[in-house]
Amino acid sequence: MRPIILNEPFRAVFYAPFYIAEERGFYRRQGVEVTRDTAGDPNKAADNLLSGKVDIAWSGPMRPMLMRARDPACPLRSFCAVVMKDPFYLMGATPNPGFKTADLANLRIGAVAEVPTPWWCSLQDIAEAGLDAAALDVTLGPSMAENSAALQAGELDVAQMFEPFASRVEAAGGHVWQAASDRGPTAYTAFYATEARIVERHEEFQAMIRAIAESLEWIYASQPAEIAATVAAYFPDIEPAMLTAALARYQGKRLWSPTPHFPRDAFTRLRDSMATAGQLPRLPSFEECVDEAIVTQALAG
Repeated sequence: MRPIILNEPFRAVFYAPFYIAEERGFYRRQGVEVTRDTAGDPNKAADNLLSGKVDIAWSGPMRPMLMRARDPACPLRSFCAVVMKDPFYLMGATPNPGFKTADLANLRIGAVAEVPTPWWCSLQDIAEAGLDAAALDVTLGPSMAENSAALQAGELDVAQMFEPFASRVEAAGGHVWQAASDRGPTAYTAFYATEARIVERHEEFQAMIRAIAESLEWIYASQPAEIAATVAAYFPDIEPAMLTAALARYQGKRLWSPTPHFPRDAFTRLRDSMATAGQLPRLPSFEECVDEAIVTQALAG
């Protein structure tokens, strides 16, 4: 097999299965040489794919969906499900065990600004709770770190964030009010590539899918401390205990897909959320955006 260049969009704890596949040698065991390069920005990863600079990337399935909705000729397609639940939390400074989405009507909200998908998904939750999103008191702009500080300073009532920010807020006395993963399947992360590169590198991509299948199986069979030790080098700025707590929470929420097969209900939930957020000029189909055939072929043996 020929070497593969893989783009990660940015570093995140919920991307752990990808780092595990690399660190535990699952790619090598499947006979494929993978070089990971950090794009630093999801838009740049998509640009790298379209220009042919890289072979494959991982990112939110929202990207092929968004681009195909605007241009049906866009060649990007997702495959190999990895994160199929929403990894974000609503955190508060005080306990609120009875919290419901409808309660946001009377709260100062700090929304995630670094990436668009979590707030788009929240807009669907808000609509289903019968609220008018335009009437909410939402701050959209500061970083998750800044919102964490504002929450602890009493400048926000609730803030949206992923790990390790959620565990850090909790360690400082804050509380989880709501885990977005509890809503059920939501397509959050998969591989994607151009249709031409999927054909050209079919054998290598199938090997990578099998490696990810191994990684997903391993992550659910392992203790959080072992998972944390495996990926610790990727997160030198996160304390080991905090990283273990973050991964334990994600593991307990079954954040990661049990197999690389892409669930339609996860796709549909994301697409509906993006439509509610006004991001889709048309609703692209599962078949347009997802190549499930390559996964079926990869795992057939």
